[in-house]
Amino acid sequence: MSQTPQNPVPAGSAPVTASTNPHGAVDTGAANKKGLSSGKVTLFSSMIIGISVVAPAYSLSGALGPVAAEAGLYMPAMFLIGFIPMLLVAIGYRELNAAMPDAGTTFTWTTKAFGPYAGWMGGWALLVATILVLSNLAGIAVDFFYLALSQVLSNPGVADLAGNNLINIATFIAFMAFGCYITYRGLDATQKIQTVFIIFQLAVLAIFSAVAFYKASTGTGFANLSFSLEWFNPFGIDSFSTLAAGMSLVFFLYWGWDAVLTMNEETEGKHTTSGHAAVGTILTIVVLYLFLSVSTLAFAGTGETGLGLGNPDNQENIFAALSGPVLGAFGILMSFAVLVAALASLQSTAVSPARTLLAMGYYKALSPKFASLSPKYQAPSYATIVSCLIATVFYVVMRFISTSVLWDTISALSLMVCLYYGITAFACVWYFRKTSLSSGVKALFNKFIFPLLGGLILVVFFAQTFFDSMDPAYGSGSEIGGVGLVFILSLVLLVLGVIAMIYQRIKRPDFFAGKVPMDVEHMIDLPEV
Repeated sequence: MSQTPQNPVPAGSAPVTASTNPHGAVDTGAANKKGLSSGKVTLFSSMIIGISVVAPAYSLSGALGPVAAEAGLYMPAMFLIGFIPMLLVAIGYRELNAAMPDAGTTFTWTTKAFGPYAGWMGGWALLVATILVLSNLAGIAVDFFYLALSQVLSNPGVADLAGNNLINIATFIAFMAFGCYITYRGLDATQKIQTVFIIFQLAVLAIFSAVAFYKASTGTGFANLSFSLEWFNPFGIDSFSTLAAGMSLVFFLYWGWDAVLTMNEETEGKHTTSGHAAVGTILTIVVLYLFLSVSTLAFAGTGETGLGLGNPDNQENIFAALSGPVLGAFGILMSFAVLVAALASLQSTAVSPARTLLAMGYYKALSPKFASLSPKYQAPSYATIVSCLIATVFYVVMRFISTSVLWDTISALSLMVCLYYGITAFACVWYFRKTSLSSGVKALFNKFIFPLLGGLILVVFFAQTFFDSMDPAYGSGSEIGGVGLVFILSLVLLVLGVIAMIYQRIKRPDFFAGKVPMDVEHMIDLPEV
């Protein structure tokens, strides 16, 4: 294919050195074209950060109960079904990354495949999902910080401090500042802290699952259900609407693995490492989720009383209800695990929007300020600070308006996740449409069939959930004019994206006119589009 001229290296970035890699492409040395530090992240560290963004302890604490309420005994089947499109889409991400590693991921790849408008909206959906969920992560960290503190001090009143808006917001700002600072310092600091946090989190979850399953099998649990393969039967779920409602939760539980792709320009073997890390993260998470769902189901059952997963009193925080009965005096470990998960995910999740904003600034789809880096840490400084500030403002405003609005916003974000994952999957299909059909069976499946199926599944669930969310009973039950708040929030987020895109089109016409070379480094085996 024809060579595209490269943009000049931004002022202040380190010079680029080059060497040939096994793909016949060129690997950069100390810094790549955007000035990011190259070769800092290993496969293991990538997976650690990916698992951290998914934050299984934090995610399951608030979503395991609602998934059980939707699926009942078929909760493990729900996790298994949700895993399938995630894996299929992850394979598409892996192929795109192998061909053109770029920190912009969805934004860059979709722009290359479908043009600047689709690329900009894909980047917007990713930014909305990641930046706004930062606020929820810090909010959860605040709640569990005071819960854990009350358990250590044996003073239940301490947990109530989280309900005081001024104390809550002050603590939130402290946690957000911590996450922003670690992310600002680059991936060196991020991966070191994450390794400790993730090992602790996974160890506690594994212990909780093992003890819960042991108690259920020995008749010392609450429901003491006998394990059954029927729990994995997807056809046992009573309706497609039930499946769609459960999937909207499950997709959010899996969401976050793609953060490892935004670090592709900073990894060892950037053409392959991030893609393998994405698939490895998904496989690790599905095993963990299946183990946890089976053991928790066997221990607690799905009843609506006592410790049952269907009890509305347990829905908001299933681990707060079960950690004591399962782990006894060691139940406090679960509070610390969720706190650590939220804090770890807080600073690792900021990695993704910062690098997407960096790419959008670099390719002139946003202000060039977003492409600026910290000279010391070679990390996106301005983009990181802006991401955290937006999340902070959003949380503070929503805290004073309504906590249910915050949770409905998070529900709406699952639609954004489906949107940008689906767009990226289709970008893979379209970009490789010529070579994948003539490069053998493996290429046909990995570059065409798998991402196509994954994208179609996500589009179907997006459409079904978008329609269902019009019901006032959807989400928290809040409504405006008889229309569900989740639907309205989702629509508002999309419309805001269109308005922002039009503004940038007026402000920065060159990108939207295709005049800015998308000089993705060393593209291989790609047709002209």
